[in-house]
Amino acid sequence: MLIDGCAEKGRVLLAHGAGAPMDSPFMNHMAAAIAAGGVEVVRFEFPYMQKRRLDGKKRPPDRQPKLLEYFSALIEQYSEAGQPLWLAGKSMGGRMATMLAAHPAVAGCFVYGYPFYAPGKQDAPRIEHLQHVVKPIHIFQGTRDSMGKPALVDSYPLADAVTLHWLEDGDHDLKPRKMSGITQDEHLADAVESTLKTINAYQRGTAL
Repeated sequence: MLIDGCAEKGRVLLAHGAGAPMDSPFMNHMAAAIAAGGVEVVRFEFPYMQKRRLDGKKRPPDRQPKLLEYFSALIEQYSEAGQPLWLAGKSMGGRMATMLAAHPAVAGCFVYGYPFYAPGKQDAPRIEHLQHVVKPIHIFQGTRDSMGKPALVDSYPLADAVTLHWLEDGDHDLKPRKMSGITQDEHLADAVESTLKTINAYQRGTAL
């Protein structure tokens, strides 16, 4: 586990993506920036990534039931009466977070690059649960993301609780091309600002 910040305004369980660990540059950046806003950020690794850390061997992600079981156990461990608990994640970790949004201890979710479909498999979108969620889910998506481009995603019948934040020219890591005149740091800052704005509004008891 890696824990950043203090839980002045709430707590976020931040899950990594399929291929990079909890201390990747992206995860380090997001955890530090969110924690700077008065939120405790708890980073963790799914079992397959824990094994990789021990022996250095790359492994495919665990099966979905195992990922969800592990994430669910952490919700139980870190939920605390009177302390808002949010789930968040990059790519696969964010997808797992959204699948646990209905947990009674969870206030909502933030996803930084949702894998709406596997590359080259646009005909098999991963959206069934997103059509029925009722708690707020904020998805920050680059307009060049190969796993979720606007032309397709905007046509999906997602629930009203799902808010899409499009980041111009960003890829799956929310990184734009140099020619765009925008930097990845700017996109990450926008995502963090919106994340904290939502958490602050929840703490005040106002919807956002």
